[in-house]
Amino acid sequence: MGFSDKLIINAAITGMVPTKADNPNVPVSPDEIIADVRRCVNAGAAIVHLHARDEAGQPTYQKAIYRQILRGIREQCPDVILCVSTSGRIFKSFEERSEVLELDDPAPEMASLTLGSMNFARTESVNSPDMIKALAKKMNEMNIVPEWECFDLGMVDFSHYLVDHNILKPPFYCNLLFGSLGTLSATAFNLATAVRALPGGVTWAAAGIGRFQFQINAMAITMGGHVRVGLEDNLWMDDERTRQATNAELIERLVTLAWAAGREIASPEEARAMIGLPGRIAPVIDSSSVAALVSGIMTAQPA
Repeated sequence: MGFSDKLIINAAITGMVPTKADNPNVPVSPDEIIADVRRCVNAGAAIVHLHARDEAGQPTYQKAIYRQILRGIREQCPDVILCVSTSGRIFKSFEERSEVLELDDPAPEMASLTLGSMNFARTESVNSPDMIKALAKKMNEMNIVPEWECFDLGMVDFSHYLVDHNILKPPFYCNLLFGSLGTLSATAFNLATAVRALPGGVTWAAAGIGRFQFQINAMAITMGGHVRVGLEDNLWMDDERTRQATNAELIERLVTLAWAAGREIASPEEARAMIGLPGRIAPVIDSSSVAALVSGIMTAQPA
């Protein structure tokens, strides 16, 4: 099996909509999110797609809460790829949507970028061309790789314009999402068409919304693509909605399917190499600490 054939699993664990009333397994607080990320990484996730919630469990853009989450994840899972959200579903201003991009210690490696406006079942997500360009520019400045989110062919077509005008720069990673009412339906034809329409050099993953999650994930695995999976998009293990899912179970099911299809699971470092992300930077040790360490070693040597 070739290195490039390994499957990258992107875990979308919380989102902006699901609540514990919908499924008690939805991680909401920073501690719950951190613990669930660890379970997801142990199950096979290489990327975690993160949304923050405030003390009342409502979506928030505040970087102080994101910082708490990212630091906790780095302590528990030092290698996983951290991806944050710049969603316009609730927060409308550039200042709100871009605040998370200013994080450091740790900084996110990726951030979501929806490439057009769209309707969800009950609400809209407005992403004007100027907003998309401004967020992409900010990501470029902060050395954060955009995680394209494309719900329709028009968004895929717009990616060509953004690439041609050097607004989106390599490396390219795209989540194709299907089955949300008002956007592309979850069919094999639509998945194949969207993949064929992407610019060259894009690492693509596919996601299905609700009952379409497993179907789209399975098609992506057999087509040689990658997957986005998690409670953000789907709360159930079965179409009849008799068994509530956990993020780890949703991932484990795909790992089993991938192995059956002859595909191994990519580690975070393998996923970085496949996407083209910069490698993780080792912590900087200050010169005085190095001198003290060397002195201690020399002192310990026998005469």
